[in-house]
Amino acid sequence: MEKDARRTSELAARTSYGRLLAILASGSRDISAAEDALSEAFVAALKNWPDRGVPDNPDAWLLTTARNSQRNIARHLKVRDGAVEEIERRHDELVQMQQDLPDERLKLLFVCAHPAIDESVRTPLMLQIVLGLDAERIGSAFLVSPAAMGQRLVRAKSKIRDSGLRFAIPDAEVLPDRLAYVLNAIYAAFGAAWDDLPGAAEGEQGLAEEAIYLGRLIVSLLPDEPEPKGLLALMLYCHARKDARRDAKGRFVPLSEQDSGKWSRDMIIEAEQWLTIASQAATFGRYQCEAAIQSVHVQRAMTGATNHAALLTLYDLLVTQCPTVGNVVSRAAMLLEAGQAQLAREALEALPAAQTARYQPYWVTTAFVAKATGDRQAAGKAFDTAIALTEDPAVRSFLTEQAAS
Repeated sequence: MEKDARRTSELAARTSYGRLLAILASGSRDISAAEDALSEAFVAALKNWPDRGVPDNPDAWLLTTARNSQRNIARHLKVRDGAVEEIERRHDELVQMQQDLPDERLKLLFVCAHPAIDESVRTPLMLQIVLGLDAERIGSAFLVSPAAMGQRLVRAKSKIRDSGLRFAIPDAEVLPDRLAYVLNAIYAAFGAAWDDLPGAAEGEQGLAEEAIYLGRLIVSLLPDEPEPKGLLALMLYCHARKDARRDAKGRFVPLSEQDSGKWSRDMIIEAEQWLTIASQAATFGRYQCEAAIQSVHVQRAMTGATNHAALLTLYDLLVTQCPTVGNVVSRAAMLLEAGQAQLAREALEALPAAQTARYQPYWVTTAFVAKATGDRQAAGKAFDTAIALTEDPAVRSFLTEQAAS
């Protein structure tokens, strides 16, 4: 029973944390206090559930417990006149909606994307408070120390609390600017789960599902915006291949060698539909471009070959629109696969060393490019760095084998 209670609590922490936090914070606008209350609820769950059993609706139990904590804190500190009554009123409303908890995460995502919040911390803030990633993991993704990232996140939460920012979907005239940050955060969360999927705990796998769910939610709320549809298509294309990323023995399988018969046909069909609908807006954006790249890859299941010319055109568009290190590295990897190793090498060498020092895909691609051009010394060094930066045992084993060969 204790093991089951802990597993359920951990799963709720991963898959429902952001949804519960958004509900708690939407009334008080104090994200830090809402985090404290929710943390206390999880502690209470681990203390009570092993003896009393896991409730039928764990999310509602956690939310009720956190609301009680908020109410008690407000009463004790008397933060503002009427705070206790307001929280009690919201608590009473909660009793009526326990079977149908609202999803306030998009409002919270857009609050994090407000111009009053420093641009560099908007996406990290969304990843922590809405999608439940910790400062260490976020700092690693953004090449910032956990301590520095933690300080930035604390300052941003204080800014939201003290500025009284409105928890709502923004008006049409400011929506596009904020939307880009929201989409980036959802995709970053999906990417974090994608790295963990093979052999990951159920909660980690659930993060990918949550990102896709948020993608669907934002598409439904903003039906006239093409980029959310592009992002949803992109995630579905990638998620469709999850069962083919490992062989029967758990070994890593690169995309070019995957058994396309293991790809989810239903997900691919849905992704194609969303990409087609998005393209009808005649506004080509980053996520539509990345989805189109994935569409070319999945055509291999029908044609038996990869259209490298189409990929090069799309990658050129992508790098023009969004010249990130990740996109440049992906384009170089495509050039290598197309047999243009020297061009790939030139593209990689043009990247600033400070931005690639701890970026694992850069070192993987550099290793294979050096190997293809016959530079054994550079290949060995790049493989060593890539292996050291790799946390997934299956990928590390794959790279070790490639380095030895």
